[in-house]
Amino acid sequence: MTTIDKIKKLNLPEDTKIHLEYSSGTDVFVHNETEVETALENTDVVTEFVSLALDHKLNLTTRWGQEPISHLRDQGLLEDYDREYWFDSYLVETINSNFYDAEIIDYSTEKYDHKRGFTTLTAELYTTVGSVLSSDHTDFPGWKVTLETQSGDLILN
Repeated sequence: MTTIDKIKKLNLPEDTKIHLEYSSGTDVFVHNETEVETALENTDVVTEFVSLALDHKLNLTTRWGQEPISHLRDQGLLEDYDREYWFDSYLVETINSNFYDAEIIDYSTEKYDHKRGFTTLTAELYTTVGSVLSSDHTDFPGWKVTLETQSGDLILN
C-alpha cells in the first residue's frame, strides 16, 4: 500500500499538515573538516530534496514557511542559471556548491574520536493532505511522512 493510499484511508481534512523528512549519512573523517562535503558526495539527500521541491502541486514549504525554490532564489543562488541544461541538475549542483549559504539541508556529525565520525544530512519539507492528494506523487520512498492529527502525530511507514 502506498503512502497516498494510507493517507486517503485516514479521511483527514485537506488542511492537515504533513511533515516530510529524508535523512541519510555516511562515515567521514572529521580531522580535516570535510565531513559535510563527504556526506554530500556519498548520500542522495540533495537529489531527493530537489525531486520533491520541483513538484509545484505539492505546495511545499521549508521550516521557515517559504517555498523551497523561492528560498534559494531569495538567497541569490539561482541567478547563474543559464538555461542550457536541466534545472534539477543545476539545483543539485547549486545546493552542493553553496551548502552553507543555501540553508536548506541540515547536517549533524557524531564524532567517534579525533579522526573519524558519521555525518547525517536531513531534508525537511512541509505540505498538507490536500496538496499531496492533488499531486502526481503516489509514494515517498525513503521519506518519513508525519501527519499532524488531533490525536497526535501519525508517522506513516
